[in-house]
Amino acid sequence: MKVLIIRFSSIGDIVLTTPVVRTVKAQVDQVQVHFATKTQFKGIFEANPYIDKMHYLGNSLWTLVGELRKERFDFIIDLHNSLRSRLIRLLLGRPSSAFDKLNWKKWLYVNLKINQLPAVHIVDRYLAAAAQLGVKNDSLGLDYFIPEKDEVPLAWLPPGFANGYVVYAIGAQHATKRLPVERMIELCDRINKPVILLGGKDDAGNAAKIKAFFDPSPESIPFEEGLRELNKKTIIYDACGKFNLNQSASLVRQARYVFTHDTGLMHIAAAFKKEIYSIWGNTVPAFGMYPYRTKFVIFEKTGLSCRPCSKLGHENCPKGHFRCMKEIVFDFYLP
Repeated sequence: MKVLIIRFSSIGDIVLTTPVVRTVKAQVDQVQVHFATKTQFKGIFEANPYIDKMHYLGNSLWTLVGELRKERFDFIIDLHNSLRSRLIRLLLGRPSSAFDKLNWKKWLYVNLKINQLPAVHIVDRYLAAAAQLGVKNDSLGLDYFIPEKDEVPLAWLPPGFANGYVVYAIGAQHATKRLPVERMIELCDRINKPVILLGGKDDAGNAAKIKAFFDPSPESIPFEEGLRELNKKTIIYDACGKFNLNQSASLVRQARYVFTHDTGLMHIAAAFKKEIYSIWGNTVPAFGMYPYRTKFVIFEKTGLSCRPCSKLGHENCPKGHFRCMKEIVFDFYLP
């Protein structure tokens, strides 16, 4: 049997499909598992042992369709359920199923603040799309496999990090899913341990501001001894834009704790069963994309009549106050 799984984007959503990939491969007799995604996400599955063949969407949908037609799949599991993936299923003409995106229920919650969303994680909704193949949840959580060439040795890190560190994933696709930089600084100070900042090149500006705050300077020298007496231990390594995705995953895997916005690295951390401190702004865990099958703490400002204001995010707070991020209370203790 030959099965095609489709999920084109993005990092977190693709990582969340890994239980479907694994259970189909493990539970369906004599199955070949193929996966279709965008070219820029090929690294996510580079070392995944449960996938027999990858297919990539580049500039042409028709090129991909022509490639997929040659495979003559027995079944297609559409975990994107977009206009593009539905067109692929139509053109291939093979038996298929798709996961329920619950778009109208999300619309009700965002626009009318009526929450009719089921208390079901998106992974379990993905798995429901594979139920026709007799697949059941194996309760093993998410997968993320790092190629050996992308493992980051602790020796590469600056002094002070080899004996343990905390990762803070400061990025997110939309600004309203990220803390303001002054609150990022506050959080790093509260962590009070060596902190590696992870993110893309677009996050470099915020990372530089955070690092500058904690780095000793000529002006701070008179206060350094007092800071040591106050047991201030936050030191910053700015890794934003310096590592590829798999290398960043390696740093996450070796971290003691992970602080993260609602972003792809949160789900990669869940794959490694890290203890996660998850920060939510305009989006909400009720959408079903909170850390899966790992220990986690949610930081969010509840009770706001304007939240959630989007199922994805905005570049600026629609109300102008950004209370969902500015008023989060960081109440935690790291031993």
